[in-house]
This record gives sequence, structure tokens and C-alpha cells, in this order.
Amino acid sequence: MDNELQGRSAHVAAIRERAEAEMRTIGVDKAFIGALVESFYGRVLTHPDLGPVFDARLAGRWPEHMEKMKRFWSAVAFRSGTYVGKPVQAHLGVANMAPELFPKWLELFAATLDEVAPNDEAKAWFMATAERIAQSLTLALFYNPAEDDPALKRS
Repeated sequence: MDNELQGRSAHVAAIRERAEAEMRTIGVDKAFIGALVESFYGRVLTHPDLGPVFDARLAGRWPEHMEKMKRFWSAVAFRSGTYVGKPVQAHLGVANMAPELFPKWLELFAATLDEVAPNDEAKAWFMATAERIAQSLTLALFYNPAEDDPALKRS
């Protein structure tokens, strides 16, 4: 049992080390993640469609949310384990949340990366990751398998 735990610990450490090396190679550090999160959510708040949805949910809690998002993106980029949360559950029941908001979210994210990413590799990595997150949340929150039922489509 101890060997198994040591093996897992070494495996997790190796994953973390590879992620940190990859991020260093593309110029990503914690300062970049902080700038990305701050700039992105600044844009979100002023967006006519996204701003009201986010602010209704986070009014009075923006500083905590910003820190949580910095931990989230650090955990994603560096495989640091600094984020513990349930993104799908956090987005369930958000008033006025709709699937058509996710492309707008991605547009703002791309515009933010255009402004703050240190290079094209960092931009591509974060954009691909954001697209996977948006797709995952969209499916988890809005997908209805019955809509893909071939029998229903023929009717």
C-alpha cells in the first residue's frame, strides 16, 4: 500500500513538473494568469449580455470570485491542485444562463488573450482550454439527449 501511494505521489509530481515546464516554455506564470483573469472579467462586467448574468450571481462577491478563478486557471495550467470546486454545479440555476452566451464568453476570452498573452503558443493553449471548458459546461448544463433521438427527428 505504501508503495502504491508513493507511486501515485511521484506520478502526480511528474505531471505537475511537466505542466510547469510547458507553461514556462510558453511564457506563462502566475502574473500572467492574474492579468488574464482581471482583464477578462473586467470585459465580462461591461458586456451587455454577459455582465448582467455574472453580476446578478456575483454581486458583493467579486473579489472572492476573482481569487477563485485565479486558482482555477493556475490549477488548469500548472496542474497545481490549488482549485477545489465543482464548476458544473456552480453554474446550475444561474438566472438567464443560456447556451448562446458561451460563444460570447469565448469571444471576450480571445480578445483578452490577444491583449495579454505573451505569445501565440500561450494564446493557443489557453484558447483551446477555454473552448473545451465552454463545450463541457454547455453540454452539462443544456444538452438534452432526447433531442438527438433519431426517432424524434423523423417525426
